[in-house]
Amino acid sequence: MKFTRTTEQESHYNNLEKMSILELLQNINKEDQTVPQIVKQSIPQIEKLVEAIVPKLKNGGRLFYIGAGTSGRLGVVDASECPPTFGVSEDLVIALIAGGDKAIRKAVENAEDSKDQGWEDLLKHKISSNDAVIGIAASGTTPYVIGALEKCNQQNIITGCISCNQNSPMSLVSQYPIEVIVGPEFVTGSSRMKAGTAQKLVLNMISTSLMIQLGRVKGNKMVDMQLSNHKLVNRGIQMIVDEIGVSQQLAKQLLESNGSVRKAVNAYRNE
Repeated sequence: MKFTRTTEQESHYNNLEKMSILELLQNINKEDQTVPQIVKQSIPQIEKLVEAIVPKLKNGGRLFYIGAGTSGRLGVVDASECPPTFGVSEDLVIALIAGGDKAIRKAVENAEDSKDQGWEDLLKHKISSNDAVIGIAASGTTPYVIGALEKCNQQNIITGCISCNQNSPMSLVSQYPIEVIVGPEFVTGSSRMKAGTAQKLVLNMISTSLMIQLGRVKGNKMVDMQLSNHKLVNRGIQMIVDEIGVSQQLAKQLLESNGSVRKAVNAYRNE
């Protein structure tokens, strides 16, 4: 298959240093506006991947994100938000980034170039065929990710990927590839821009739809969220008030005694 790195192609704009601040902002925004519509075109691919992962998670499996650089960091962000937002275990959605946790804040030189390290990092978590793995790489060429996905396929582990190039090496080794072709970046090759935005949107779609399928949302509310600060406690109290029509004071007591919105509502209704 023909493979062209559209993420590396020349920007549609030139002489950026001569643009005013307003021109820079307007042109960046103009490019950004194209991303959601491109993501929309990938919904059938996203659907197939989510459908494959749901049974694994319902049967006790886990979801792994694996990436490098910006892509890896986006996986870390999405995975880290699942426990507080949906009240799931920190072991349900796990993100691995080339170079380890220190690479979250600072680039680790050559970390993504090893084709074996990704699989070795997965083995540290006792990866098995009960789990699913999604590779994240804008270019679709990251050895750290490709090597891990190849090994996963050999071990009968579900594999998906999110890339921004068509027919990339990563897509070719993924059972469920998602390709969001955003085209050239405003700053040539800076895939933290449109490509990063696209990957974040897709990750939001994957994790949120998975958590809803697992029953972690009721109506449109995060009834299992962790009550880790005053804002979330107050939100939880209001959820209880809206759901069962009690006073703020009683809702607060129910929340404090039961520890979550779901448990508070169930306790009240079962009295």
